[in-house]
Amino acid sequence: MQSEYLSVFDMFKIGVGPSSSHTLGPWNAARQFAGNLEQKGLLQDVKSVLVQLYGSLAKTGRGHATDWAVVLGLSGYDPVHIDTALIPAIIDKVQTNQQLKLNDKGYIGFDMAHDIRFNCREALPYHPNALTFIADMAEQGQYSETWYSVGGGFIVREGGQLAEEHGEKAPCPINNAADLLRWCTARQEHIWQVVLENENSRNSLEDVERKLLAIYRVMQDCIYRGCHTPGILPGGLHVKRRAYDMNQRLIAGKEYTDYDSWFQAIRNGGKEFAYILEWVSCFALAVNEENASLGRVVTAPTNGSAGVIPAVLHYFVVFCDDNYPEKIIRFLLTAGEIGSIFKKGATISAAQGGCQAEIGVSSAMAAAGLTAVLGGTPQQCLMAAEIAMEHHLGMTCDPVAGLVQVPCIERNTMGAIKAIAAAQLALTGDPGAAKVSLDDVVKTMWETARDMDSRYKETAEGGLAVNIPVSLSEC
Repeated sequence: MQSEYLSVFDMFKIGVGPSSSHTLGPWNAARQFAGNLEQKGLLQDVKSVLVQLYGSLAKTGRGHATDWAVVLGLSGYDPVHIDTALIPAIIDKVQTNQQLKLNDKGYIGFDMAHDIRFNCREALPYHPNALTFIADMAEQGQYSETWYSVGGGFIVREGGQLAEEHGEKAPCPINNAADLLRWCTARQEHIWQVVLENENSRNSLEDVERKLLAIYRVMQDCIYRGCHTPGILPGGLHVKRRAYDMNQRLIAGKEYTDYDSWFQAIRNGGKEFAYILEWVSCFALAVNEENASLGRVVTAPTNGSAGVIPAVLHYFVVFCDDNYPEKIIRFLLTAGEIGSIFKKGATISAAQGGCQAEIGVSSAMAAAGLTAVLGGTPQQCLMAAEIAMEHHLGMTCDPVAGLVQVPCIERNTMGAIKAIAAAQLALTGDPGAAKVSLDDVVKTMWETARDMDSRYKETAEGGLAVNIPVSLSEC
């Protein structure tokens, strides 16, 4: 898919786990539907709402909390600002009272067991993640909308354009890596400078920097929470959270009181290879354990791969002695543009492309961002992204029991480590001698995605999902 312009803030969204395509996307679609009802003056006439889930949304919807997300969206809650600790109580109230407050205005009857239908044997042609909302207004008839959650929290209404597409052109239009490199060469600029020019055409530089640092703070908070929360992940697999124990062991009794003092304690622990490797894995685990617990994460570019970029960015700021805001901003601008290239030329939806579209893309984004802040040229940044994705090609999405836990959480550690290795290879390599370009890999990834059997595209019908002896199947 190609579009005129995608912002870095389209690639980095603040939201709630466990899935961007199965939780955040349906949540936003439900909010849009409820808002459209109000805008059309129909809200007060609605007697009931029926939600039909299709394809991958139906097959793994319960494990991905799609039903909860729909309820929260119809109720008017904003995933960016909701107190995530209140979510279970909100859902419990709806289930107990069998009613919800539509768009936070008036109550309608709503039985989650009856009014959310999981159509596991039906799929709509546009995209595997589809859902239809049908509002019944008695004598006034019905009003319905069909939406598609196309990955990374992006949604598109049937017959409409992608919600995040911007109609006006950017100063430096970019649809692929070749476009990006041409702009860098023509302007004698780094990737982050070209991207910043595009962002500045819509927001002030101060706003761009402020919003990027706010995204980084959410990443910081998520890692810190994940490293300090013990227990068992929800969903029935009884997966133990590991980041807490890893943090306790690695911190080795050092005293700290908050994120900043914890950060310094980690840095003071040294730079031995095994020590750094464990911390990178710990950072990634922490984020995705939070994600699996309906915690607040940054979609980067998806929730299932939300741990890769924070882990690599924290590797940089902790162990490369570069905890400077301007470097963090450059990292995110570079990474965001790489993500948009994959979205335009291929997909970031596991339901379309398997896990290569999530962990693979996030690893490529992180590799390019790290290369940029370590002093790499634009050519080396693109080379790093290519190397990272090349070694994720064909990765399947096979969530056990439809939960974003096994093997999803560990895969974030692998994506982070591969990103760091890819950056180092690119920084010491010669992009001019490379046999494979980033655009070659994007094309190959999309061809692989289309060839991949649907069992390996977030349906929990193949791979580990059918070979691990659990009894939590959804359909």
